[in-house]
Amino acid sequence: MPFIPHSDDDIREMLATIGASSIEELFDEIPDNLRHDKLANVPEGLSEMEVTQLAASRAREDGQPLCFIGAGAYDHHIPAAVWQIATRGEFYSAYTPYQAEASQGTLQLLYEYQSMMTALTAMDVSNASLYDGASALAEAILMAVRANRKSKSKTVLVPRALHPAYRKTAEAIVRNQGITLVELPFDDDTGQTDLAALTAYREQDITAIVIAQPNFFGVLEAVDELTEWAHDTKALSIAVANPLALSVLTPPGEWGAEGVDICVGEGQPLGVPLASGGPCFGFMCCRQSIVRQMPGRIIGRTVDLDGKTGFTLTLQAREQHIRRSKATSNICTNQGLLVTAATIHMAIMGAEGLARTASACHENLNRLTERYLNVPDVASRFSGAVFHERVIRLPIPAAELLKLLSAYNILGGHDLGNDYPELENCLLVCATEKRGEQDIDAYITKAERILGLRSEAKCPVQPKF
Repeated sequence: MPFIPHSDDDIREMLATIGASSIEELFDEIPDNLRHDKLANVPEGLSEMEVTQLAASRAREDGQPLCFIGAGAYDHHIPAAVWQIATRGEFYSAYTPYQAEASQGTLQLLYEYQSMMTALTAMDVSNASLYDGASALAEAILMAVRANRKSKSKTVLVPRALHPAYRKTAEAIVRNQGITLVELPFDDDTGQTDLAALTAYREQDITAIVIAQPNFFGVLEAVDELTEWAHDTKALSIAVANPLALSVLTPPGEWGAEGVDICVGEGQPLGVPLASGGPCFGFMCCRQSIVRQMPGRIIGRTVDLDGKTGFTLTLQAREQHIRRSKATSNICTNQGLLVTAATIHMAIMGAEGLARTASACHENLNRLTERYLNVPDVASRFSGAVFHERVIRLPIPAAELLKLLSAYNILGGHDLGNDYPELENCLLVCATEKRGEQDIDAYITKAERILGLRSEAKCPVQPKF
């Protein structure tokens, strides 16, 4: 077991119940030659994260790759207690809490999750989660169209610097409902959404604008200016935010003078491990004034007839709860198990722990970038400030470097050329708090060797006569 929650008193009580005086007596049938006092080859005084990293580094010797990809799914440290608690039977087998009197534990956890998310985003209300970050954006667009009744165009501005999968998912879900998604270009120098491009839409009927923080290139957007533009033009503002980044950045509820109207994102950085593409969960928060248009469920806290605290489903906007014609969505799946893990993760880490993790990610990216930019013919593609991802321009195709790095069990980043032809030979790299100096050194050493050999192959030394 990676995490054992029993206190000394718990252990003594259990031993007394079964009639054993000590743990040693409980296992006295095990021969002495099979017993070990401590773990061999594990240094003393290491933290849980360091022990986990040590075990992981040894596991990589059997083929586990070292991950520098990012691009929407991140390799963060998850305290052992998170999934040890989340997979208890009470949580692991819980289903939709239709009967409040039989689901108080599940409802209370969801209520705590909502409270944490509103604190993290500085928004008024949170629902009990959605399917994933991409579909959460699509739901936010639908919600904005319903909420902004003064707008008749159903036109939403979406930055090209937003995650390509989010843009494709949103388009697939909303295109048959008469909604038009208009792409905003990014500035070729900074990597931010081009504010000058908004001039063309100032006098038009725009329903909403999407604002990413950070964007797909890892660059921090000019969120205050974008939010103010939305308010000035009577458009609603939709934030797509990395929840871990919000522990150190200004939250969406405080962008501009009044904050955004809706905030969504992917909750995977909050205690959900990488698992071949999923599962994940999406979060959604909004202003109190438009809460009736929010999809999904909202858990409320109240008191019963005896004055005891109780929890219940306060808002149920799904078609299985109300008439189909009145439902806000029929795909607003609540990812209960992932939300359970995220709630436990945030409770363990606290605001300070999340902020320390975010700062460590940023510092590790700076170390990685500094090493990378010392490699000949490698340069940073954008000048904008970043969180824990950066675009690197290579002297060879990114796909070629990634293929060769994979032979060393290193996942070197994300090739941007597939989704952005103008960023050919550009690589999106990420460093989380788990990518320490040893990992960075292993990556850069291999990358430098590969790039050097490729450079020599393209420019052979001319013979002297």
